[in-house]
Amino acid sequence: MAFEHTNSKGNKYYLHQRGKLFFFSKSSEGTIDLPPGFEVVENKVTGLPMLKRK
Repeated sequence: MAFEHTNSKGNKYYLHQRGKLFFFSKSSEGTIDLPPGFEVVENKVTGLPMLKRK
């Protein structure tokens, strides 16, 4: 199941992984679930989602 995050501006982002790198994209292809031990935070200026360890 894909992890989807809607930011404060109303844009939908999907979580992807390439190797050890996790990133968000507007494309829904190749998405992954939220890894255990992580939470989503949002950049207050740009509204972009980021992963942060709990």
